[in-house]
Amino acid sequence: MKFIDKIPIPSFLKVLGKKEFWAFFGTGLIVSVAYMDPGNWGTSISGGAEFNYDLLWIVWLSSIMAMLFQYISGKIGIAGHSVAGLVHGRWKSKTMVFLYWLLAEISILATDLAEFLGIVVALNLLFGIPMLEGTFLAIADVLLLLLLTRKNFRALEYAFILFVSVIGIGYLYELFITSPDLGLIATHSITPILNSQTILIAVGIIGATVMPHALFVHSWLLKNKMKENEKSISKKEALTFHTVDNVLSLFVAGLINASILIMAAAAFYNSGFVVASIDEAYRTLTPLFGSLASTVFALALLSAGISSSITGTLAGQSIMESLTDFKLSPTARRLITRGINVIPLLIAILLGIEPLAILVYSQVALSMLIPLPLIPLIYYSSKKEIMGELTNKKITTAVSSIFAIVILAFNAYLLYSVFVLGQAI
Repeated sequence: MKFIDKIPIPSFLKVLGKKEFWAFFGTGLIVSVAYMDPGNWGTSISGGAEFNYDLLWIVWLSSIMAMLFQYISGKIGIAGHSVAGLVHGRWKSKTMVFLYWLLAEISILATDLAEFLGIVVALNLLFGIPMLEGTFLAIADVLLLLLLTRKNFRALEYAFILFVSVIGIGYLYELFITSPDLGLIATHSITPILNSQTILIAVGIIGATVMPHALFVHSWLLKNKMKENEKSISKKEALTFHTVDNVLSLFVAGLINASILIMAAAAFYNSGFVVASIDEAYRTLTPLFGSLASTVFALALLSAGISSSITGTLAGQSIMESLTDFKLSPTARRLITRGINVIPLLIAILLGIEPLAILVYSQVALSMLIPLPLIPLIYYSSKKEIMGELTNKKITTAVSSIFAIVILAFNAYLLYSVFVLGQAI
């Protein structure tokens, strides 16, 4: 197979016309929701409002890197493995596996904190519910949905389609009414601009796009899907379907993330507004574009928070099942994760820390944790004894390794800017 199973456009369209593809479709969609969570909103709104279109190239670069990494993660699943499962099965030290599990759970907590906060903020914006009370209400965000779909995973996938549609339509609408400068968009999409002032947001965008939990869960979901359909689909056909599913879903996610930054730049940077919080972003849209714009903004934020919370729950379940002997239902995991995150969120609210700052810093933390799934993902996917006919070609391993080094370099530059140059964060 060619690099990333290159599919000519006619063949791509042919795949879309197969009913077998649509029966297989859905895993990429579930994963793509992780790339449209409130953490993305925080980093993209901050980036656009503060630096105009300067960081748009980072959004596109992150999306391309994420597409490749998720492709490899899904391929590991089709081969019958999961990223976390390979770590558990191949690492000899139980202590190292335990430490790995703890770090993986920390990445889940950091992810959920952003999703949790996004829901709390959206409830406040839409219904005027105080953030303190909204914190406890948001604990039950996805429990009802999980209960309603626990016997029908396909129903959960349909729910994701609904949520993604709300987010996508919301931002297409926002983008349309802001009338952005297309020339500047094109220029900044291909012109790298990076310095000690922009590095924090740049790393946050990477952490919000190439997300640890998404890399864990993609392989786990496809591993389970292959078990359910092993008699009806070959690995080769599954890989083709996965490639199309992955490209379509993450392309849409990338467009939405770029739209968020573009909207923020057009609406706030050029208007002279200083956006210190999502609340300000919401309210300053009202005089600029009318009440409908701000309502659409909040509804899309609520949809992003709820849908990405479900992906986070599935990711946490996959990590625990693969790395430990513990078994918890999705509902129990949701309650435990949210219960833990209530504490730092309540403290932040009581101290008056801006939600936008919490979102950005949580995504920076995720960027620092990306090597956790990324290194074993690249390493094990290149091993023929593990992957068989699905083993990565040398070019795939080389490109993915370069991307990993790029992410590590961004993280190192941020640490250098903070601890050596003394740049405030």
